[in-house]
Amino acid sequence: MEPNISIRNLDLSFGAVEVLKNLNLDIGKGEFLVLLGSSGCGKSTLLNCIAGLLDVTDGQIHIQGRNVTWEEPSKRGIGMVFQSYALYPQMTVEGNLSFGLKNAGMAKTEVAERVARAAKILQIEPLLKRKPGALSGGQRQRVAIGRALVRDVDVFLFDEPLSNLDAKLRTDLRAEIKELHQTLANTMIYVTHDQIEAMTLADRIAIMRGGLILQLASPNEIYNRPANKYVADFIGSPAMNFFQGTVSTGEVPVFSCPTGDFPLTSYEFTAAGYKAGPAWFGIRPEHIATGDDVADKEIQLASTVMLVEPLGSDTHARVRVGDQVLWVRLDGQADIAAGDTLNIGFSAARANLFDKNTEDRI
Repeated sequence: MEPNISIRNLDLSFGAVEVLKNLNLDIGKGEFLVLLGSSGCGKSTLLNCIAGLLDVTDGQIHIQGRNVTWEEPSKRGIGMVFQSYALYPQMTVEGNLSFGLKNAGMAKTEVAERVARAAKILQIEPLLKRKPGALSGGQRQRVAIGRALVRDVDVFLFDEPLSNLDAKLRTDLRAEIKELHQTLANTMIYVTHDQIEAMTLADRIAIMRGGLILQLASPNEIYNRPANKYVADFIGSPAMNFFQGTVSTGEVPVFSCPTGDFPLTSYEFTAAGYKAGPAWFGIRPEHIATGDDVADKEIQLASTVMLVEPLGSDTHARVRVGDQVLWVRLDGQADIAAGDTLNIGFSAARANLFDKNTEDRI
């Protein structure tokens, strides 16, 4: 099947600074793709290139099989939602939704139908006669989404649309955006630095760094089998724990570090296999067992609790094993305190190994 959006060998430079580097990406029809990364990684720049707001240095962008690399944004068949609401303060919600359609010369009846449909989908019908100053942040962002929705396009671009909202509103509107995608089945590309948004919204996530895509995969694949140490460290809260040591060859491969020797019998190496040498051993906090669950783990350690963070549904504990500091996720009602001894254990089957030099998964 031909992709809905195809990006080929895309480069973008500002003077001597390379922002995007030979980037290739295919996005399927109806797919929800999230571009995830820290500030300055190039995710918003890539979105603006797709939108036509930035001229590329080299490469091509195709939307629905049509080369749009040098076309104006209005000709690309996209709707865009920005981080700032960018609403006209003197106009009502209805006026904001209909403004672009009226300027395009669309018939009044068609404009009214599209505005009514968007308002119904976004549940903002009671707000149509209000002005933006009388709306909450979440309501304003719904109107901003509605302004893209009335264009009736196949591709929607979201540039960190929830970052100006408080935590509860972000959660509520995130769910609404996911429901919107399920209802419309349009192609959506969503930029964020928030890993929770990425994991909950995406069909696939593209994790970016330095103008490159480091891994493009489903949320579960990225979480469970990160392609490299950067991806592993970026996804997850608390972050993945890392031991620095060496993988030794032999009948049974072993990871050795100052904390101890970890047998790798149950670890699934990549198709390329492995070689002896310096490596990182990563284990997520939720994959570390405590209490009675430690008995069946091949790697068992005694730790001292340094810090406890009760979160209600979970409890995060920072523990020390020798010179190694780890985060452990426990039940929300766990009865532990700083200074306690906590027996912990984990299996190599849930671990991730990365080459010390390349930081690629092994």
